[in-house]
Amino acid sequence: MQGRKYLAEFLGTGILVAVVVGSGIMATNLTRDVGLQLLINTISTVLVLGIIIAIFAPISGAHFNPVVTLAELPFKRISLVDALGYLVAQFVGGACGAILANLMFKRGAINLSSHSRSGLNLFLGEVVATAGLLLIIQLMNYQKRANAIPILVSAWIGSAYFFTSSTSFANPAVTFARGLSNTFAGIAMRSIPLFIVAQMLGGAIGTLLAIAFKEGVKHE
Repeated sequence: MQGRKYLAEFLGTGILVAVVVGSGIMATNLTRDVGLQLLINTISTVLVLGIIIAIFAPISGAHFNPVVTLAELPFKRISLVDALGYLVAQFVGGACGAILANLMFKRGAINLSSHSRSGLNLFLGEVVATAGLLLIIQLMNYQKRANAIPILVSAWIGSAYFFTSSTSFANPAVTFARGLSNTFAGIAMRSIPLFIVAQMLGGAIGTLLAIAFKEGVKHE
């Protein structure tokens, strides 16, 4: 049973990264228009995110994100052992997804990104993107509307690709994996720590906001 959960987190995160990186490469192969490249990347990500959340949620809860997993720990919705297993599965799965995308497009298996993403504006963008993500997930769980999560999370990430300055990474495992591909969706290794700190802060803010709204939730 536990193995199936970890495998689901591994596959889900791997698929997500393969799609993010692969669609980014395909977009740059198809057009030089950066706006259109981002649109192609966004549509592909939104579609697959809804799919993998829907199919893996009954198995592992479809976290695919260390921030989501860690947010469950204080409420004892996941054991420490499972949380550690999820984190390993997410980071390893994400790395494998990036490698897969690189190989599909005849790139080196590991091709470290040189795409620097730095600045307080990007830090703020990641805080906002991750806070919104955690607020949605936690509120839907409080409202017992988990079936809406695939649609709402996908919609939020798709929107945040365009309205946040960072283009909404919002996931430490995916962020690290994207550092392994020197492509449109990549991020330089030196930029990753800033993004992860912002994501952890955003996750805490989103979770606290959800708790603040919890008392106002009406149960049937």
